[in-house]
Amino acid sequence: MRKIVLQMMTTLNGRLDDPLAWIGSVGDDQYRAIDRLYATYDTVLVGRVTYEEMASYWPGALSEDVGTETNRKMARRMHDYRKLVISRSGSQKLTAWNNVDEVVTPGDEALAAYLRDLKAQPGGDIHLSGGASLAQTVIGLGLVDTFHFFVFPVSSPGAAWFGELPDRYDLRLMGTDTYENGVVGLHYEPLERENAKRAGGFSELLV
Repeated sequence: MRKIVLQMMTTLNGRLDDPLAWIGSVGDDQYRAIDRLYATYDTVLVGRVTYEEMASYWPGALSEDVGTETNRKMARRMHDYRKLVISRSGSQKLTAWNNVDEVVTPGDEALAAYLRDLKAQPGGDIHLSGGASLAQTVIGLGLVDTFHFFVFPVSSPGAAWFGELPDRYDLRLMGTDTYENGVVGLHYEPLERENAKRAGGFSELLV
């Protein structure tokens, strides 16, 4: 079965919005690592606002005169991917781009049913690209299979990945990486924890 993978840059305090407010630089070693992850996807799951940001940038990045070779490689991937734009109403026209489908899901139940069916179809993994509301909703529905966070050494006020979840959410660390610009890559899978209880004291945490 295909996986839904949330891969995002973030801050030490988990900020997910307005990346230009807190990203200092993206080193080439980090960018190559991101591109290796992108090679495992064939579909991007995205909200309307984030889609419009992508559609305004990536087609122009295909030019041989723009950016690095890694950036152009990613632009080609973004061009080829199937892009699924999740909308609650479908009332606003999308900017034209290659291989785009709008998916209208009026509520969380319809979204969950669509994503479960999507994961059961043949193909590569599915990149959950955002924005914040969509990412938080899919996390809350328990449908994210893998998390790849690129954590920048900065704290910045804003919306956090897990800030809207009503309950405890456990993760299993699957790997770590470090990059020349001080960014740390953290790779997780959700960990099901049944009947998790609050400890009565610190001594109960020691094993």
